[in-house]
Amino acid sequence: MTRCDSARPHALARLFCSKPRAAGFPRRAVLLALTSGLWWGASVQAQPGPPAGHRSFPAHALRGELLVGAVPAALLNGQAARLAPGARIRGEDNLLRLPSSLIGQPVIVHFTQEPSTGMLMDVWILNRVELGNTPWPASPAEAATWRFDPLSQRWARP
Repeated sequence: MTRCDSARPHALARLFCSKPRAAGFPRRAVLLALTSGLWWGASVQAQPGPPAGHRSFPAHALRGELLVGAVPAALLNGQAARLAPGARIRGEDNLLRLPSSLIGQPVIVHFTQEPSTGMLMDVWILNRVELGNTPWPASPAEAATWRFDPLSQRWARP
């Protein structure tokens, strides 16, 4: 006797109805998911998210142009800045980059600063999708007056 309707494309049904269960298979979790409404097509409202290719940034991240000099010295928006010990620089592909690989190359970044020292702590080099996400505050004063939506990663001016 077949108990599973293989025509249903739901991933949980395929998992539950496919091969015999191995020892320790979380049957209770699957049954809970099947009876919770996900299986019967309960409507789930989609949350607006960031566009594809866009990383999630913290609300206190600011935008600027970074020019790394003799590490840890740098210029941020034309002003002298320093990279904090343990600063993380992530490239367009979200992989870590060494500060020495950026010497002399101006790049547009999102960055966070240590509150006590003002040193650069987290730096993200922006890709094409993220560069198109405007407006983005460049100073703490702008960030204090604008409104940030963390789900869509969008700032709104007042």
